[in-house]
Amino acid sequence: MHIAFQFFSVGSNFWLSKWSEDKDLIKNGSGNNVKEHMYLCIYGVLGLGQAVSVFVSSIVLYLGTLNGANILHNVLLFNTIRGSSNLFFDITPAGRIMNTFSKDVDALDSVLPENMKSLLTTSLSVLATLFVISFNTPIFIICAIPLGIIYYIVQRLYIASSRQLKRLQSMSRAPIYSHFSESLAGTSSIRAYGLEDKFICENEQKVYENQRCHYPNIISNRWLGVRLEMIGNLVIFFAAILAVRQEKPNASLVGLSITYALQITQHLNWLVRMMCDLETNIVSVERIKEYGDLPQEASWEDPKMTPSPDWPENGSIEFNNCWVRYRPNLKPVLKGLSISIKGGEKIGVVGRTGEGKSSFALTLFRIVELEDGKIIVDDIDIATLGLYDLRSRLTIIPQDPVLFSGTLRMNLDPYNKYTDKEIWKAVENAHMKCFIKSLDSDLYYKLQEGGKNFSVGQRQLICLARALLRRSKVLILDEATASVDLKTDDLIQKTIKTKFQNCTIIKIAHRLNTIMDSNRILVLEGGSVVDFDTPSALLSNKNSIFYNMARHSGLVK
Repeated sequence: MHIAFQFFSVGSNFWLSKWSEDKDLIKNGSGNNVKEHMYLCIYGVLGLGQAVSVFVSSIVLYLGTLNGANILHNVLLFNTIRGSSNLFFDITPAGRIMNTFSKDVDALDSVLPENMKSLLTTSLSVLATLFVISFNTPIFIICAIPLGIIYYIVQRLYIASSRQLKRLQSMSRAPIYSHFSESLAGTSSIRAYGLEDKFICENEQKVYENQRCHYPNIISNRWLGVRLEMIGNLVIFFAAILAVRQEKPNASLVGLSITYALQITQHLNWLVRMMCDLETNIVSVERIKEYGDLPQEASWEDPKMTPSPDWPENGSIEFNNCWVRYRPNLKPVLKGLSISIKGGEKIGVVGRTGEGKSSFALTLFRIVELEDGKIIVDDIDIATLGLYDLRSRLTIIPQDPVLFSGTLRMNLDPYNKYTDKEIWKAVENAHMKCFIKSLDSDLYYKLQEGGKNFSVGQRQLICLARALLRRSKVLILDEATASVDLKTDDLIQKTIKTKFQNCTIIKIAHRLNTIMDSNRILVLEGGSVVDFDTPSALLSNKNSIFYNMARHSGLVK
């Protein structure tokens, strides 16, 4: 359709030229109405053809780019969320992810469609200009060849440099986002230590680095402008000289040729800029494609292996020689872990910081995949299950409570599975009923981002209520009471004892008094099992690591 537009555009100019040269109309004035109407109708048809072709080409292009941007954004979002978390989020700065979801997606939505349209229009306009000049003065082709070679060299030099400058500019923008978001998150600490000036200077330095990449880009634009003006002026010069040097020049066609030649400087300039912009902005697609190729988690559902609706029925868990490492180049965090947990047992997991306690819990949910070994839950190897089938049957109360913007009810029951009566019962068992009743809209109270209008302890209790609603056979408590006071901690422990009496409970804790009522205690050191026995047996062995931990905590003398 863009080619059709140029055809109609050039055709209308040629037709206008023919109209102005018609000897009958010049001789008789406007007396020949039939011929005038013929010229006018054909000129009108050519103009209508331009309008229709531009309209159709624009609509098709915008619909196509909109569809493409939508697909690429969905790929970016899905693959980033489903990406292998420990391999991607741990090593990718938040600013880089924000830059991709903002600047690169904006390039897809707003910049690339215009670039593509302008590139098509200007490239065909240049070809149309060269065609018109060459049609009127064929000898111009001899001059156009060396000018085309010079133009090509200038264009490749500029585009190669500009593309790298744009990439540097884009890369230097991500640290600004990252530093700014980190500064906002740590505002209270920055003020407390009086480091406002230091962080302002760091921010200015990162902006300065970004401008250092931006300034050469402007200089390269001026470099290009001078050379394109020179090539454009040479085209005008040769077109004019060769046109008037013809033996019998046609005044209207010479005028048409010169008119087109006068426009070529603008077209050439715009063509190079659009080619450069397209190449530099297509880097956004390249980056989004990189995110689309991220290593992914296992499939969400596996039709070959779907557990029964009641799985796990007993809650027995068996670790067989489990080895885990977060990335291939890091040391293993679990080393040949082999333990067996009976259904309904209460297991306490202790160990110093960095000994593999949280990693032990993460392997159950396959947040981190095993490098070697197996985990069997109720006679099913969890590696054979889809992630949804596995994670929806287990419950964890994490160390850092996670809440989302929205109503309190949505945070407790995101899939709307339970009645208000069941939710109130869970809230009561989590010792939050009185507090929620005091809120303006009780269950429909609006939470701020991350639940910041609740204290950390209250957020932890909401996570407990969420766990009570799910009633899973396997419950993992990862430092679940670390952010609550001792009185609330005692209430939570009593709730867990009574409401999860028949469940398998794995408690990961620093405070030893919270796990002393466990059936058995697992002590980890360096990712390996050093003690795994009843509390009384471990305390009776004064050489055990657990005994030393209990003595330092004041539980034994």
